[in-house]
This record gives sequence, C-alpha cells and structure tokens, in this order.
Amino acid sequence: MSTYSSPKVSLSAPFLLYSAAESPTEERSRSERVSRTPLPSIETAPIVCICHLGWDWVWQRPQQFLSRFAKKHRVLFVETYCSEVESTAVKLRVAKDHPNVTIAEMHLPTAKWANDALIDRERRFALQSVLEDELRGHFDHPILWFYDPMAVNAYAGLLDERLIVYDCMDELSQFKGAPPALIEREQMLLRKADVVFCGGRKMREKRLPLNANTHFYGTGVDISHFGKARSRGLAVAPEIAALKGKVLGYFGVIDERIDYDLLARLADARADWHVVMVGPTAKVDPNDFPQRPNLHWLGGRSYEQLPAITKGFDVCLMPFALNAATEYINPTKALEYMAAGRPIVSTAISEVKSNFSSVSRVANSHSEFITWCIREAESPTVARVNAGLKLAAENTWEAIAAKMQKHISEAAEARVLSAKAAATNTPSTILPVQSSGLAYV
Repeated sequence: MSTYSSPKVSLSAPFLLYSAAESPTEERSRSERVSRTPLPSIETAPIVCICHLGWDWVWQRPQQFLSRFAKKHRVLFVETYCSEVESTAVKLRVAKDHPNVTIAEMHLPTAKWANDALIDRERRFALQSVLEDELRGHFDHPILWFYDPMAVNAYAGLLDERLIVYDCMDELSQFKGAPPALIEREQMLLRKADVVFCGGRKMREKRLPLNANTHFYGTGVDISHFGKARSRGLAVAPEIAALKGKVLGYFGVIDERIDYDLLARLADARADWHVVMVGPTAKVDPNDFPQRPNLHWLGGRSYEQLPAITKGFDVCLMPFALNAATEYINPTKALEYMAAGRPIVSTAISEVKSNFSSVSRVANSHSEFITWCIREAESPTVARVNAGLKLAAENTWEAIAAKMQKHISEAAEARVLSAKAAATNTPSTILPVQSSGLAYV
C-alpha cells in the first residue's frame, strides 16, 4: 500500500553533495554529454525509477515489479526525502539481496522544499551529476520509470531516455499531505509517457483521455513467499501464537485509510477473539488509536515475517474506511491473503467489489463486517478460499511483469518509428498495440 510523504531525516553517513547553483546557466539534455554507443535491446535496457517511497520501507508494488525487472535490466531506484541538509545530498548503495538494483537516496533541503521550481533544478542536477560521475556509463539511454509525478519537470526529456513509463499505483492526489501541484504534474506526466500502467480499473478509466496507451494491471502476488503460510513446517509467529482464541488480522500501512471506529466495534463484538494490526504508521497519531485489551497494535514487521504472522490469522481483514483516500485503492494484500489460504473480510471499497467479490466477503456496514468475521472465523468458506488460491496463482508478479514488458517493447518500437517518420516528414501510422491489459481474468 502506498502513501505520499517525504519524511524528514538527519544524515548519519557520508553523502555526495550537490548544488543546483553549480549547474550551467543553460541546462542541457544528457544527450549532449553521454557517448553514443549502440543501444541494448529494450528488454535489457537500464531503468531509472523515480519513486516517492523508499526501497527499504513496506515491500509493495514498486519493489515487487522492479526487483523482477532487475533480472534483465540494471535498475537505479531514486528515493527523494525532505531533509535537514544545507545542500542536496545523494547516497548510493546496492539493494540488499538485489545486486542489479542501485539505490540513490536523495536528500533535498527542507528550506527549499516549498519552491517547486528550485527543487526541480536540485533534483535534476543531483541525478545528472551522479549519472555522469559515480554511475557513468551504467544508465545511459534508460527507460525512465515514474511512480512520483511531482518529479516530471525535473527529469522527463532530460536524461536522454529511450522511453517514459508511468506506473500509477494509487490516486496520490487524494492522500493526506499530497502536494498542491500534484494533479497538474500528473497530467503533464500522462501526456509525456509512452505507456501508462494503473493499479486499478477506475484509475485507468480516469487517465485514458490523457493517454490512450494506458493499461490496468492490478496487484500481483509472490505465491512461493505467502504460500509458506500453508506449510506445516512453518511455525506461527510467537506474538500471534501467544494469543488465545480466534485471531482476526491485518498487515500493511496504517494510515488515514483505516476505519478506526470499525476496529473498535470489531474488538468490542467478541471478548474471546483478538484483532491484530501489523504495520508501520503514516500521517496518523498512534495515540489516537482505539485501545482495547483484545486490540493489538504490533507495529511494522519485515516482509520475511509476514507468512508466519498470517499463518496465525483465522480471518484476514481489509478494514478500510470509505473516503477519498480509498476511492481508487486496489490493496496488494488481497492476493497475498489469498495465497496464504485464508478467508478474507473487507469493507466495500470499489476495487475489492469489482475484482475480488467472488473470493472475499465484502461488507456494506460495520455490523455486516462483524457478522462476516464471525461466520468465517467459525466456519471458513472453503470454496472461496480455494477460489482465492486459484486467483492468486493466475496473478503472480512475474506474469504481470511479462505483460508489462510486452507493452514497453511495443511503445519503444512505436517511438522509434515515429522518430523515423518525423525525420523524413512522413506521417506515422504505427501506434502501440492496444489491449485490455486486464488482470484478474
């Protein structure tokens, strides 16, 4: 699950320091500065990913896709933070267990954060400097992959990219703390992108008028990882095993999208069961959370721990509030719960109703949510659990990434043909192949 925030941090390790004031008055495209060498196949071209989330935070859509693309593509994952630094600072490191992924941790001065134009220049010059110095020759002519629309002015058209990909994972403009300029920046990115992927059907429908090459690819799932929850050899996590009675559990980010009143009512409904919330908090104050003896806020846990935690859940929960922040979300955890072989109860958010109503119990009220939890905890619906296992098996991250790669290749071919047509003043009739791009079918 995503969030839109730029946390403030202090630096405790040596960083590479850059300042936009050092850049030339006339900013130039990298195409004037990189050597012209034969381009690799688009299926192995380097990827520069611009993300509003950190690689080491909650493991979700960006990491799932980019870790898989990294099997063939060299990946530079650019994180952005609003930090207490005097000058823009960048730290490079290799992602743990993913040697083909380099993380560029970029810290921008808090004092400059409100000045979008200045931040654009700082971002651009810092990344260009790293690409031409420490990473010289490793990310020339990349696929430029966006998760953060706010970065479009800083990078689009300025990294000598072969292609622009926008993977729209959430309706970020409706999240608490979203920048005022986000809607305008995203519209600009949609017009510039060669191909757009959306994590929800409604998100795709909203963006089609601005980019006809837009496709719906919902969340995927790591079957082998979450399938461990069905293994007899895996022990239930100790903090879950210690609870006596039925356990109703959630894992994921805990923020403004959670229905806290529902959680209180759920805990009050049965003193003999436990409601467990696992995950880091964002943009909410834990002091405001409802407190009950049988309502447990366990905090964040690593991705590696989730199967053992989920194995101890009698029912998996998606207790989302129905608000602006959840209007478009397509929860990654849905298929993960399915792969773990657990019954699921959700509130009636749009994407769950359209994608998973045959597998999950979808409640239209607090009382109905509680009723479904009681029924599934006492007598899980085997047919729904089995249907969930089948759906998860059909929607692995690998399967979705392969379909996305096909669209990328088609868009790259269309861009080359369009450039050739422009060079000869010949109208191009070649367009990227349009397909439904539908997952969960």
